Amino acid sequence: QVQLVESGGGLVQPGGSLRLSCAASGFTLDSYAIGWFRQAPGKEREGVSCISRRAGSTSYADSVKGRFTISRDNAKNTVYLLMNSLKPEDTAIYYCAAGAFLGDGLGIETLYNYWGQGTQVTVSS
Repeated sequence: QVQLVESGGGLVQPGGSLRLSCAASGFTLDSYAIGWFRQAPGKEREGVSCISRRAGSTSYADSVKGRFTISRDNAKNTVYLLMNSLKPEDTAIYYCAAGAFLGDGLGIETLYNYWGQGTQVTVSS
């Protein structure tokens, strides 16, 4: 059974850090590009970051560039999103998704075949 499971969300103060995990089962993550998306209350889902399936090149939304880092651990079949210097506007449900495409898929939802259930990130004092 193909499945993506996010974890690592929670409540953090502004300026704090969280590391989200996206664990895959039923398929090998390094054969797929992985994207992180987020959806805040009352807003559309937006792309946050993407890591490509072969070269491992990365891309980021302007709003998180320099603060978030996406990485892949093939041995653990897991992709991570390290989020530093968190701001209240980063509050959202974060989703990971896997897609069998080449190149940069930042924010292009139709490219992704599999989605996780999401994990809540709340940045508040």
